[in-house]
Amino acid sequence: MTQGLAADRPRPVLIGVTGPIGCGKSTVAGWLGERAGVVVVDADQVARDVVEPGEPGLEAVIARFGEGLRRSDGSLDRAALGRIVFADETALHDLEAIVHPAVRPRIEAAIDEAGAAGARVVVIEAIKLVEGGLADTCDAVWLVTCDPVVQRDRLAGRGLAQPDAVRRIASQAGLVDRARSAATLVIEASGGLNATRAVVEAAFDAALIEAGGAIPR
Repeated sequence: MTQGLAADRPRPVLIGVTGPIGCGKSTVAGWLGERAGVVVVDADQVARDVVEPGEPGLEAVIARFGEGLRRSDGSLDRAALGRIVFADETALHDLEAIVHPAVRPRIEAAIDEAGAAGARVVVIEAIKLVEGGLADTCDAVWLVTCDPVVQRDRLAGRGLAQPDAVRRIASQAGLVDRARSAATLVIEASGGLNATRAVVEAAFDAALIEAGGAIPR
């Protein structure tokens, strides 16, 4: 990774942001993305991209889970797929085995592209940051957690039905424990947005200082 960067251009500082669904990792990554010189790479979006019509990943998913998941416009019925994989651990693992190998090269290419364009910091937002091996490439790994009750309330606020929320949370069991060993910072995001943002801003400034770079504003 970063092989394509000019020899005189420093590698961007890489900050990985991970955490369970509903705890605020996307909000944290969004705040960082507001800073000058920061590019955010959303692994969830990349995972959606690799199963778009015309992508080999879509055909592999259809081959595994059935033609019924192909919508009339040729796109993947993500809601129906979610109901399958979040209720069946084997199905979820099969989906990950299809999608994840296609995701990592695109993330690495996005990091290279951002660095070549002059980004000082690249934020990788990914639920599977540790499992996918991306944490090993990061200068800092931030784990965003929250109270389970807060997590369920936030998912309900997104319109997710309680049974679906319970299944999605259960599918990520153990994520915090796995990520904690790689985390350089744990952000407990159960409180108000202002308090959490203050922690994030301070941590970002500290990460830049530690990396020896100027702080983008």
